[in-house]
Amino acid sequence: MKKVINGKVYNTETATLIGEYSTSGLGMSDFRYWEAGLYKTRKGNYFVAGQGHAMSPFARCYAGSCGWGGDLIPKTPVEALEWAEKYLEPEEFEEEFKSLIEEA
Repeated sequence: MKKVINGKVYNTETATLIGEYSTSGLGMSDFRYWEAGLYKTRKGNYFVAGQGHAMSPFARCYAGSCGWGGDLIPKTPVEALEWAEKYLEPEEFEEEFKSLIEEA
């Protein structure tokens, strides 16, 4: 997936994948199903790219009806860490965000 947002090119093919999440307990035909990955560009910018069904964060709605969709969403480092904490295993993102994480 590739998208230009505010003059910056975000591309899943050239960015580094930090981790992925999917609602794997649901089938792809379930309206709540979605899958996404957290990425970092070569210049250090974070983004989430994903796709999902009608009740997912990636749904596309037209004329009052929602269905399958996909999108790419830029994230600040703090937003990327918050997304990672919510959807990824600590081993997937601890090294990436070591400057933002501290011992409890």
